[in-house]
Amino acid sequence: MTRIYRPLLDPLGLTYLQYIALLALWERAPQTVGELRQKLGLDSGTLTPLFKRMESAGLLTRTRDPADERRVIIDLTDKARDLREAAMAVPGSVFCQLPLPIGDAAALKGLVDRLVEGLRTGEGR
Repeated sequence: MTRIYRPLLDPLGLTYLQYIALLALWERAPQTVGELRQKLGLDSGTLTPLFKRMESAGLLTRTRDPADERRVIIDLTDKARDLREAAMAVPGSVFCQLPLPIGDAAALKGLVDRLVEGLRTGEGR
């Protein structure tokens, strides 16, 4: 996957993990680290350094929740919001690189989405 995404994300100055974190935040921001951990399926040991690097790059802010100091709120900066339009072209570019007919690729995506959702919710057959 990195081989496919890198040439598309490098011009945006993003890694694949930064890109998927931004996708979650473009869907809804702000979010807590816990919400993002659940949505992305990544642990704190991965997210904390990721968010620190993204904050240093000016892509997001990290603030303590005034109602609960244990919670950290992640929000987008204007720089990250400005990247959204260019980043929205990435999935289509990836899709075009797949060595499958469009119908097969769409069916595969549907199956993978169902698999991921089933694993996330714990629902079996």
